[in-house]
Amino acid sequence: MGSDRIRPYVDINLKAFRACHAPVDLRRRHAPFHLHSMVVILLFSLVGCRSDRPQPAPTFAETIAPIVYRNCAVCHRPGEAGPFPLLTYEDVVRKAKTIVAVTKARYMPPWPADPVYSHFLGERILSESDIQTIATWVENGTPLGDPAKAPKPPEFASSSLGVPDLVVKMREPITLPGDNTDHFLVIKLPYEIPEDRFVRAIEFVPGNRKLMHHMNGHIVQYEDRKKDPFEGPYSVDRQNLRTLEESYAAIRVLNDDGSYPALTKSVANYLPGAVSPAGYGAGIGGWALNRRGAFLMRDVHYGPSPIEAEDLSYFNVYFTDKAPARPTQEMQLGTLGISEIVPPLIIPPNEVKTFTTKTIVDRDISLLTVNPHMHLLGKSFEAFAETPEGMRIPLVKIPKWSFRWQYFYTFPKLVKVPRGSTITAIGTYDNTADNPNNPFVPPREVIGTNGSMRMTDEMFQLIVTYVPYQAGDENIALGDLSP
Repeated sequence: MGSDRIRPYVDINLKAFRACHAPVDLRRRHAPFHLHSMVVILLFSLVGCRSDRPQPAPTFAETIAPIVYRNCAVCHRPGEAGPFPLLTYEDVVRKAKTIVAVTKARYMPPWPADPVYSHFLGERILSESDIQTIATWVENGTPLGDPAKAPKPPEFASSSLGVPDLVVKMREPITLPGDNTDHFLVIKLPYEIPEDRFVRAIEFVPGNRKLMHHMNGHIVQYEDRKKDPFEGPYSVDRQNLRTLEESYAAIRVLNDDGSYPALTKSVANYLPGAVSPAGYGAGIGGWALNRRGAFLMRDVHYGPSPIEAEDLSYFNVYFTDKAPARPTQEMQLGTLGISEIVPPLIIPPNEVKTFTTKTIVDRDISLLTVNPHMHLLGKSFEAFAETPEGMRIPLVKIPKWSFRWQYFYTFPKLVKVPRGSTITAIGTYDNTADNPNNPFVPPREVIGTNGSMRMTDEMFQLIVTYVPYQAGDENIALGDLSP
């Protein structure tokens, strides 16, 4: 019965095989003719015939638009990091040759992490097929195709998490003079709500992505000792003051009696091209929010600009009725962190030099996010954990460092790092004239030992977000932030 059902398909494909290849008397050369031979010929005929069949020429409507909308439009739209929009046929045609060049070089879409080494949420990596399809489309003259078959340009919500329960904005724009120098500010964004709440997610929205280099966001939690959290001023230039305490006093962060309010640290962070995860879902993370307080943008760093500019950043806050069950924790290796950089971070001119920093974890932990950080001389970065038994756990590898794209890399599932494991980061810096990002011509000595955050100095950090390990963490998927 099985043979009777299969034979008509075999006969049909034997004819197809003979149509594609030189005639062969299979029965005379291969007797008896077994079923497995038929299957081999069936597969061979399908592959052989289809490889010679011409493929439809790519068009924008049916082929290119889905690739661009899926991988490019999220940044290449008004108000985002992309320098030009890619939302229409005309947009894409206008930049067609550029798109071919940057996709072939894998400069775009920006994803510096090596996808062979480790995987993360939100990867944007074009396949070789997609890259070649784009190139062929441009070679063919960028045909539109049937407009009726084109997908609609994507519509993006103001927040990736839906309508926020609370939006906390800067009380006034930050004005940045066009003096081509770095600026370091401390900024407070006060708020008041009817009652204390629990928070499942906090999303930072930078108002000026071109100039903001980094931002560390915390929450000042007031009790009854602060009558008016809205009293100004709201910002202060750190360079005019000697200590962080002076900055707090200048913007009246302290309680009315001069005492320090509670501070919830690191609720949102920003680095070039990337914002820290708003949350993790799966019962991980979250915060308590007092009814009176202020978001504290501490050590906001704006890069140099030749023209005057403004920033008006804000925070989107999402409430929940559930108290945080597993608050996240953070460790910082390297510059200003818990581990020494070896050798000291001094990069002589005209040298390529490698540095290492490492720490041993004192308990089982589950990693959520890793965030490498270097400045303009960065060349490559690698981080891994090694267990006491010698097993290596790959964390992140960036073969070609990009200062403009410094992601907070979140794993698809929690990654267990056992107690006694060593977390190691290795960074290589290029202080030669061959580095197109070198800020100095000719190259000069660059140091990273004084804690300076200026772009023209250097830093070497690995910031790790984690929770204490619980049995089964390896099976917990991250990223679902639905209520």
